[in-house]
Amino acid sequence: MTAAAGVSGGLGRAALDRVVLLAQERGLTIATGESLTAGMVAAALASVPGASTVLRGGVVSYHRDVKAALLGVEPELLERAGAVDAEVARQMALGARDSCGADIGVSTTGVAGPEPHDGKAVGTVFISVVAVSVNLVREYRFRGSRSQIREASCSAAVMLLTEALELESAGTNGVPQ
Repeated sequence: MTAAAGVSGGLGRAALDRVVLLAQERGLTIATGESLTAGMVAAALASVPGASTVLRGGVVSYHRDVKAALLGVEPELLERAGAVDAEVARQMALGARDSCGADIGVSTTGVAGPEPHDGKAVGTVFISVVAVSVNLVREYRFRGSRSQIREASCSAAVMLLTEALELESAGTNGVPQ
């Protein structure tokens, strides 16, 4: 998926409200594992009144060793593929979900710039959402400034999270909200 600079236009309140409402209706909790967005997804979700009923927590994992230590990403995978990779994103989402005791984990990893990283071009982003019956990973190619790429990544994560929430039927972890 490609997005031009400014296309995300920032996250609309309605999109964030929808994520929180869907999670509440289904009794699902959410955790984040973020690299290039550095907590933006968790902060956006937390801006919604009532988000504390669904947002369990998050991990900002900018460095590879943090991805491995706190999110359980396989060190061999990081060495072989680098941090900007579909499977790394999937393992980050799974690790966020598990480490926070949530039903759903959402992750972001990518290159916001200004320089390429691990052989990946600026704007290459992988986002994943992992739940009990949902396992989504998407690759994006965003254009724009560093801040525009990060904002577009955050918006895309919320959209993918919405898609996953619409597919996942009910909470399973038994953690009171």
